[in-house]
Amino acid sequence: MGMNTQHGISLRFFVHENRRHQGILLYEWLLERAKKMGIHGGSAFRAMAGFGRHGVMHEQHFFELAGDLPVRVDFVVTPSDAERLLETISEENLSIFYTRIETEFGVTNSKEGTRNP
Repeated sequence: MGMNTQHGISLRFFVHENRRHQGILLYEWLLERAKKMGIHGGSAFRAMAGFGRHGVMHEQHFFELAGDLPVRVDFVVTPSDAERLLETISEENLSIFYTRIETEFGVTNSKEGTRNP
């Protein structure tokens, strides 16, 4: 049961929940575009509370704040896939805050689909 550790990039985008691009929610657009590019996985997470560069605090206590919270979209990709995704975003003239961190990743059990007692 050896681990096969690989080196890659953790690419994380932060967008407002209700922000749209090409008629769909931006976080959905990011996930769909990455999938079309052959990236093997991505996830979107909605924040419970937060504030951005403008210092405005957003919390999910009231319905009128729905859509104002940040959504984080994460990908763990190869360096070349990270570059391709960032170039695609740039070509779309989108301004999105992101972080790019070198990371190691792997799968803990090479026998996918089996359970250990």
